[in-house]
Amino acid sequence: MMLDGQTEVAPGPPPDGAAPAHHTRRALGYAKGLLQKSALRLVAYLLIAYLVLKLIPALEEAFSSLQHASLPWVLGALALETVSEMGFVVSWSAIVDPQNLLTAEGRGKRMDTRVAWAQLGGGTLIPGGSYGGLGVGAWLLHRLGMPSKLIGEREFNLSFLNTAVDGLALVIFGLALASGILPGSRNLLLTLLPAAVAAGAIAAALLIANRAARHVERRPVKHARVAVAIDTLAKAVEDTQQLLFHRGRYRAVLGAFVYLMFDVLVLWSAFIAVHAHPMPSFAVVVMAYIIGALGGSIPLPAGIGTIGGMVGAFILYGVNHDAAFAAVLLYQAIGLLVPLVGGGIAYAVLRVDLRRTSDARA
Repeated sequence: MMLDGQTEVAPGPPPDGAAPAHHTRRALGYAKGLLQKSALRLVAYLLIAYLVLKLIPALEEAFSSLQHASLPWVLGALALETVSEMGFVVSWSAIVDPQNLLTAEGRGKRMDTRVAWAQLGGGTLIPGGSYGGLGVGAWLLHRLGMPSKLIGEREFNLSFLNTAVDGLALVIFGLALASGILPGSRNLLLTLLPAAVAAGAIAAALLIANRAARHVERRPVKHARVAVAIDTLAKAVEDTQQLLFHRGRYRAVLGAFVYLMFDVLVLWSAFIAVHAHPMPSFAVVVMAYIIGALGGSIPLPAGIGTIGGMVGAFILYGVNHDAAFAAVLLYQAIGLLVPLVGGGIAYAVLRVDLRRTSDARA
């Protein structure tokens, strides 16, 4: 099968149409297991949250806030989270499968959309934030027959683009808070310092990637795997730079922007839903969201790292700890529910498409 100029040779020539169906069946089986485990993880998460809120008296007020959460705002947050995930799907399709390779050989239309949703649903299972979802997506694409090198380059592009958008948002909102343009904390340690760190990290990534690529060209690395890894990372950073500054690639950047901003709106809506007083400003929510989300990279179950990181960040910004805990808990539950439901629907549709394709070939 040909994918983006690369050829994979099977051990034996399968019948016409057998290879795509075989790869898709294996991917569907893997996705089914992930989605089932994600559902169990969501139930476990809700049970742990209930026990924590009930057993710790200091969080009784947070539990009360969740009990009296505004239903219209909760439903609105669910809608906003759906839009956010759709932004990810748009960005995923534009970067990972721009030539619609996954729809080739009779697999059905919008295969890229369904695989992206399956990646989102499966990513709720594995700790590690977005990197867990990246691993799930890479596994699914490999099962569908996409070459490993191509998967690595494009999934890294997607990850670096989302990270770059987060970094740019941190710079913009940090400077706006420090200068007083937007309402919120003006503590330079909480505004200017994170903005400077983000700007320095972006510049360092670009510089290191360019120098590493030139070094590999001038002095070949002895170990082939190390050379391939450096080349893949350097190419991913270079492609991400082109995505951000090339007008023709606006779909990927727009999708990443929607993915971030609407997810922040979900968290802001959660504060309104639990009747937080005083309400944190939107700029403060953006800063605490991005900084606190770093805790999600810690491999802890049920998103505890993300919850602890965000709650801690909000407390540093002066938000009431009970309101912060209740809002982040509600946001985390919505962030698990929507990808799980969307991934489950995508999986069901993939099964129907596969059955139709098999019947047509028969």
